[in-house]
Amino acid sequence: MRRLTLLLTITLLAAQAQSLLAHEGPDPIAHWKFREEAIDGDQLKSRLGPDVKLSAGRSIAKDDLGESLLFAGDETGGVIADDWKQVADLLPKQDFTIAAWVAVHSPLEWGGIIGALQDNGDSEQGWILGYDHQSFYVGLATKGADDGDGKMTYLKGKTKYEKGMLYHVVAVYDGKLLELYVNGQLDASSEEQSGEILYPKSAPVVVGGYRDANENHPMHGRIRELSLYDLAAKAAWVAHDFEHGQALAKLPAYDLAGPLSYVIRPYLQYGTQTGMTMMWRTNKKGTTVVHYGETDACDKQVEASGADEMHEVRVEGLAPDTQYFYRTETIAADGAKLVSDVSTFRTAIDDRDTPFAFAVMSDTQGNPAVSGKLAEYAWAQRPSFLLHAGDLVNTGSDDRQWTHEFFSSMNPLISRVAFYPVIGNHETYRYKDGRSLNYYRYMSLPDPEYYYTFRYGNTQFFMIDTNQKVDPDSEQYKWLEQQLFASTADWKIVCHHHPAYSSDGDDYGNLWKTNKGTHGDLRVRQLVPLYEKYNVDIVWSGHIHTYERTWPIKQNKAVQEGAPVYMITGGGGGHLELAGPTRPFFQNNVYRGHHWAMVYVNHGKLEFKAYDLDNHLFDTFTIEKKVK
Repeated sequence: MRRLTLLLTITLLAAQAQSLLAHEGPDPIAHWKFREEAIDGDQLKSRLGPDVKLSAGRSIAKDDLGESLLFAGDETGGVIADDWKQVADLLPKQDFTIAAWVAVHSPLEWGGIIGALQDNGDSEQGWILGYDHQSFYVGLATKGADDGDGKMTYLKGKTKYEKGMLYHVVAVYDGKLLELYVNGQLDASSEEQSGEILYPKSAPVVVGGYRDANENHPMHGRIRELSLYDLAAKAAWVAHDFEHGQALAKLPAYDLAGPLSYVIRPYLQYGTQTGMTMMWRTNKKGTTVVHYGETDACDKQVEASGADEMHEVRVEGLAPDTQYFYRTETIAADGAKLVSDVSTFRTAIDDRDTPFAFAVMSDTQGNPAVSGKLAEYAWAQRPSFLLHAGDLVNTGSDDRQWTHEFFSSMNPLISRVAFYPVIGNHETYRYKDGRSLNYYRYMSLPDPEYYYTFRYGNTQFFMIDTNQKVDPDSEQYKWLEQQLFASTADWKIVCHHHPAYSSDGDDYGNLWKTNKGTHGDLRVRQLVPLYEKYNVDIVWSGHIHTYERTWPIKQNKAVQEGAPVYMITGGGGGHLELAGPTRPFFQNNVYRGHHWAMVYVNHGKLEFKAYDLDNHLFDTFTIEKKVK
């Protein structure tokens, strides 16, 4: 009798459990717990579904309630399948629920937790659960919203996550409604998508990263648990699932920072005759102090208010054309102190007759070994400043490319001279609004920063953002004409990323397959009449990963003098490109190879020298003119 009663009790409990799942939530088709006991070599053994092949850049992170897997952010966390078709039977075809316990340690514009997608230009297919700089999101493309090559909805939540904190993040889709939940609460919803999931022809299924054919944004953060379902969960189930583990959300933020240290070492911005800006970034918030002076004792100081990870101090009241010493100091809340080595800078010259020199680079993107070498060469020449024609990094939204590639490699130069950049197309890459948040975070330039002007000695520089409008009715065009008209400088130099004239073989028409091409960016060429009207001397660009110098050009014809020379110095590190098979009228010199340049100005004489990756001189020219 007791045995029968026990059997009935078990049957009743099982029926209740089935009822809960049937009516309030789905059964998983894949389930992973990211803990040490589940790891066998490079494999994370699943509880259900396929195993995950893990990258080398991971470690176990322990807290008071257990373990998570910490991904270092150097490479994609793990791969479930190299192509989604390999596990097609285990992936949702329409309805789905994705549930994760996850912590973000380094925000990204396009961060991924789990996904299988291709989002390349207008071609958008697949799905992903991820995060951006502030909040979580779910991305989805379906057959019902297909515009011919797929249309992805990125549904962004309103909850702002705190770095290092664990969150319960759930995405639900029922064929009509896409929902995002954070910590048991509905965070966002959308009805833009409908019907079955539109999968790409090919795409990997990955965890701990956003990865498709032309992008790879590894996750720096933790995943504790991850479940995938082929049914749509109800709100009650999501709330219940969160309640089951809500103690995780109450854990303090996981401290990965370690001792107070530099994320970006001190560098210089916007040097004038009487001022200089110092910037740096630390791994923890701290107060900000700059010590400076005319000896290495640095007996004066300037403090900034508040405490932050990003530090910026403007030092004013300096003497023109004077060498100064400086060091930075950061003090964290726990009293830890971080003091930089002493470095130097020189304020700008204060008259038109004193000679000066500056370095020029562009397209340092994604190759710190090359850009670092060029920076060392440039520093050896002791330039007054650096002019950078854009594409500082390969993907502007990837913070690690700024911290681990650009700033780390360029520090020998930019810790001692200010650098003046323009925005390249890669600075804006993969930002939803086309703006490079990292560019504005790390630069301190004259307003509005995406275009600006500065003067050094008898030379004025005009910096333009050619990612934005530059037609005669545009804000930048009108501003540039006003500035050129008002300029009293002996030398006028314009810098923007995209070239008005270029011999490149395939960026402006494939000249290896047809003789039809524009030999440069026609949008940008709308600025050329201003350059000719107001006697601009040199126009600097990048974008094309080669070197090119034109003859002086006037009214679309090469002349001997008295017209702008167009320069491309795009060999700062990016993959090299190739000029077309024949010589256009404007071409003077082209070179395929990584390179940098120096410009020397002495009153009415301007000398230019270009150097290759071995620091050998390969091109030079001189312009002379009468000046006051």
